[in-house]
This record gives sequence, C-alpha cells and structure tokens, in this order.
Amino acid sequence: MFAIFKRELRSYFTSLVGYVVIGVMLAFIGLYYSANCLVYGTSDFSTVLYSTTLVMLFLLPALTMRSFADERRNKTDQLLLTSPVGIPSIVMGKYFAQLAVFAVPMAAAAIMPLVLTVFGTISLTSAYATWLAYFLMGAACIAIGTFVSALTENQIIAYLATFGALLICYLMNGIKSLFTSGNTLAFIVFCVVLAVVALLVGLACKNVTVGSAVFCGGAVVLVLLFKLRPAWLLTGFNSVLGALALFQPFTDFVGGMFSVTGIVYYLSVAGLFLFLTGQALERRRWN
Repeated sequence: MFAIFKRELRSYFTSLVGYVVIGVMLAFIGLYYSANCLVYGTSDFSTVLYSTTLVMLFLLPALTMRSFADERRNKTDQLLLTSPVGIPSIVMGKYFAQLAVFAVPMAAAAIMPLVLTVFGTISLTSAYATWLAYFLMGAACIAIGTFVSALTENQIIAYLATFGALLICYLMNGIKSLFTSGNTLAFIVFCVVLAVVALLVGLACKNVTVGSAVFCGGAVVLVLLFKLRPAWLLTGFNSVLGALALFQPFTDFVGGMFSVTGIVYYLSVAGLFLFLTGQALERRRWN
C-alpha cells in the first residue's frame, strides 16, 4: 500500500493538479479568514470553513477524477490488478494520497485559530471541532469521487458525475423540504436525482441501455406512487433524503454543537464508498 501511496502522491505534484487544489483551497480559506476574522474582527472561525464548503464541490472532483480513470485510459490498471498488491491496498493507497493533498491546506487552516488568540478570546474547542468535521466531510467527498472514478476511463465524465453527486448532496436539505411540502416540483427534482443514479449505473455497467432502462423503470414507479400513494412516496423518501444530506451534519458543528453522530456518519460514508470502489475493481479484475 505504501508504494501505491508514494506513486500516487508523487503524480499529483509532478502535474499541476496537486498545486492547483492546494493553492485554490488556501486562497479561499485565507480570503474568508482575512475578511471575517481579521478585517471585521469576529472570533468565529467556524464561519470561515462554512463559507468554503461550496468550493469543495468544484475542487475535490478535480482531485479524484484521475485516480482510477487515468489508469484505465492508459491501460496501466491491468498492471495494478495483476500485481501482488491486494485490491484493498490499491484503493487505500490511492485514497490516502488524495487525502494527503487535501490535508495540506487543512494543516494551514489549523494554525489560523491560534493566530486569533493573539488578538482576543476564541473558543479553540469549537474551532477545532469544526475543523475536524470539515476534514471528515472532505474525506467522505473524496471517497465518493474515488468510487465514481473507478467506474469510467474518462476523467471529464468522472469530474462531472462527482460534481453532480456532491451538488445533489449539497442541495439535499432543500430537496427534502420539497418532498415534505408535497408539491409537483418535488417529483421533478427527484427525477433529476434518478437521472444521476441512472448515469452511475450506466457507468458501472458500461452500458447506456442499462442506465436508460433504470431511469425509465424508476420514472414509471415514481409516477405510479406519486399518483396513487403520494404519502408513501413522501414519507419513505423523506428519511432516505435525510441520510443523503452529506453537508447537513457539518452545520451542527458550525452552530457550536459537537455531534458524535456526525463523525460516525462521515466515517461510514467514506468506508462505504471505499468498499464499493474495491468491489468495482474486483469486478473488473475478473472480467
């Protein structure tokens, strides 16, 4: 695993990807830090990280899109899959390399609350709890992107699919409220979610027909439930959509409330998608 980690980490810094991700993350964190904490004199470091959550949607897919897609495009994945290194070691080596790149701007951000203590009083416990939640949220997003990258050999498709998945997770609270209200717009929004799921299924099966069949079949079921049993549809998906709200637990930390459930949630999401990545590679090895 360590050999995979070193190889992958070196590749990020022999290209511009690692430098761009680190530089842009530091630029946005530093911008909000300067504006909120230094210029306006607020001691709430949590709002700095909260303001940069939207940046994750654009940067982290760029970090993860090449992890496995580039290997498949260059046919070097065959060397990996036939090497004496196990599938879990390959997945974790690549994942930890991406996590190491993401950890560089986070390490710089960890120093910022200490700087504020020179100018006044700040709750370091709250600041570093939010920092931990932000890092784990990023780790979960990276795991999702790694899984998507394992499904295709096109880096652009991997980027767009990961961005779409993270965007839906980002907007999931609003989508959930639409289902609660029970209006027709809820049905339209869920059709968009269904289209993303169908795209991921199509990528996994490498068959456009399968993805189209999943979308059409799911749309028919949705129409029937929406017309005949709308209460069942809204109640069932209300709980499901709550579990898909990837960015919601982080807001609890921003509000000053430490949530063990949120920590477990992010670790579980990361573990689930890393497991799915391993299964996708195992399926490709034997096919």
